Amino acid sequence: MASHPDFVDYVAEQLREAGAIRSRKMFGEYGLYCDDVFFAVICDDQFFVKITPEGEAAFPDLPKAPPYEGARDSFLVEDVEDRDRMTELTRITCEALRSKPQKKRRN
Repeated sequence: MASHPDFVDYVAEQLREAGAIRSRKMFGEYGLYCDDVFFAVICDDQFFVKITPEGEAAFPDLPKAPPYEGARDSFLVEDVEDRDRMTELTRITCEALRSKPQKKRRN
């Protein structure tokens, strides 16, 4: 079941204070970027954020689940109404992802 664009827009709006949020359609679902850092996906109208050690330390009680079969676990953010919590998780996650050494792309 594909996600609805209205849900994607709502999540992006909830995260507007974290930075420049944009979505990109990927494989029938959506990837989310904050200031050009890929940090989350929306699958089946559920919001999944990449797990980082910093995110786990700040939000140890967030449930984890794979966004689709065969994927690694991500944080499953069930309360998309909690703007402050979502914004803080996004900021922490993107900062951690930005500071990770980047893998070289194969040509």
